[in-house]
Amino acid sequence: MRMIREVLRLKLDCGLSDRQIAKTARIARSSVGDYLQRFRDAGLVWPLSAALSDRELEACLFPPPAVPRAQRPLPDWSTVHAEMRRKGVTLMLLWQEYKIAHPDGFQYAWFCDTYQACRQRRDLV
Repeated sequence: MRMIREVLRLKLDCGLSDRQIAKTARIARSSVGDYLQRFRDAGLVWPLSAALSDRELEACLFPPPAVPRAQRPLPDWSTVHAEMRRKGVTLMLLWQEYKIAHPDGFQYAWFCDTYQACRQRRDLV
């Protein structure tokens, strides 16, 4: 179990250094620094409320990871390849059309790199 409350007590009540706390609590010094930074970032104040359980404290300091946004839409590479055969069509034009259709889509460098990789995998026949 994490010793968050003990680390906070040793730092904020006793004024020990991170190295001394790590030695006393038998945890890594980087963990001590991490706990203290998370405590500051969470905006909590010392002394902690007696009503705040260890589980609630841990939830405040270690919130669940953010839910990732929906997957970005991939271009239709066969259509892109067919369009590239037409005169005057460039990857920049095709990417701009892609970005208009999908504003949260990939950026130009990724678009070009991925198109080149797809083009190299295409069957020559």
